Amino acid sequence: MLRALAVDDERPSLEELLYLLNADPRIGSAEGAGDATEALRRINRALESGPDGPDAIDVVFLDIQMPGLDGLDLARLLTGFARPPLVVFVTAHEDFAVQAFDLKAVDYVLKPVRKERLAEAVRRAAAQRGTTSREAAPRIPVHEPDPDQIAVELGGVTRFVAVDDITHVEAQGDYARLHTDRGSHLVRIPLVTLEERWRSRGFVRIHRRHLVALRHIGELRLDAGTVSVLIGSEELQVSRRHARELRDLLMRRTTG
Repeated sequence: MLRALAVDDERPSLEELLYLLNADPRIGSAEGAGDATEALRRINRALESGPDGPDAIDVVFLDIQMPGLDGLDLARLLTGFARPPLVVFVTAHEDFAVQAFDLKAVDYVLKPVRKERLAEAVRRAAAQRGTTSREAAPRIPVHEPDPDQIAVELGGVTRFVAVDDITHVEAQGDYARLHTDRGSHLVRIPLVTLEERWRSRGFVRIHRRHLVALRHIGELRLDAGTVSVLIGSEELQVSRRHARELRDLLMRRTTG
């Protein structure tokens, strides 16, 4: 019997998916989450409970396009866990199938969901769970080697990104997305923690959602009372409460 978590930000879709899952005799329990951040909290509780604990989750039925942290981001995060639940994507979009299967998804079900098609996805998950549950091995935690780097998970592999290469950081719920010239990485660290850790390295908060590296700011723009900064080709809004501090820091940096 599989223990399932369904994740969808659209309430009617979530309720329909839960109804279909609960009607399948191979599903022992099914609960819902309205977004990826809520789902992560639930999955973390499941991992703390252990594979045989009362809060365990065997498979996540996951929408892709959601505000904030999307389904693909959540699936990437799960690849870094020692014993992650299986993932079945349930989406109205065909365009992400290649990325989904690159993330080792069990299945890719298109909306509107048909009972027979979902049943096939459940069958595949049940078959794979029976195989993988006996093969999982404990993962040895990897710690950051020094303050000049930060560890990120990519496809189940731990890599290290130089802090000096990070142009800005974006808050996504309890997580943060690190942006560099070569791409971005999601880490399980709140933005406020990175703000405190990297303040001495020239990072400054410009908005409740953004932390930027002063050295990577190309332009400071003033337009009709609004302030923004240009980092590469991306323009980021500066909130009113942070505008004066940012201007002062940039002036000291250019005249110092």
